[in-house]
Amino acid sequence: MNYRILPEGYELFRSINLQKDKRLAFLVNGLAVFIAVVMVLTAVPFVPFSTFISIHNPTLFDALRPLLLLPALLLYIVTHEWIHGFYMKRYSGVKPKYGFTGLYAYAGSTAFFDRRSYLIIALAPVIWWGALLMILNFALPISWFWFFYIMQIMNLSGAAGDFYVSVYMSRLPRTLLVQDSGVSMDVYLLVQKTER
Repeated sequence: MNYRILPEGYELFRSINLQKDKRLAFLVNGLAVFIAVVMVLTAVPFVPFSTFISIHNPTLFDALRPLLLLPALLLYIVTHEWIHGFYMKRYSGVKPKYGFTGLYAYAGSTAFFDRRSYLIIALAPVIWWGALLMILNFALPISWFWFFYIMQIMNLSGAAGDFYVSVYMSRLPRTLLVQDSGVSMDVYLLVQKTER
C-alpha cells in the first residue's frame, strides 16, 4: 500500500541524503566508477574504441556520431527521471516533482511508498533503458556500438544510488514506507507498541 499521509504507528528510521552524508556519497560514487571501469574494460577487447570515431573514409554519420552523444545523454537523463516520476505517480496518484541540484537530476514525491513499489520506482529506469540500449547495441552496425554502450555505461553506473537503496531496502522489514523527495529519502518503520 502507498499513502499520501504517513499512517499511524510509523516512525522515522533513517534519512538518506547523499549531499549531506559524504561517506555514503563517496561509497555510491565509488560504486559508479567501479561499474563504469568494469564495463569499459569488458567491452574494449571485443569492440575497439576506434570504431566510434572513424578517421579512415569517414561518412557523414561518422562525423555526427560524437556530436550526437551529448544530446542523447541529456535525453537519457531526462527520461530516466521521468520514468522514476511515472512510477511514483502510478503507485500514489501524487504528481511528482522534478529538479536538478547542480550535481544530479531527480524526481521526487510527497507520497509514502511501500517496499515493493519503491523497489520498482528505483529500478524501473535502469531496467527499461538497459533493455533498450542492449537491443540497440546488438541490432545496429558496430560503428554505433560505443555510442549506445557509453549510454549503457551511464545507465548502469548512474544507477549506483538506485542499486544501493534497493539492496538497503531489501534488508529492512516489508512493512517499511519510503518518502523520496528527490534530494533525500526518509525510511519509516512500523513501531510495535507493547501494552502494559
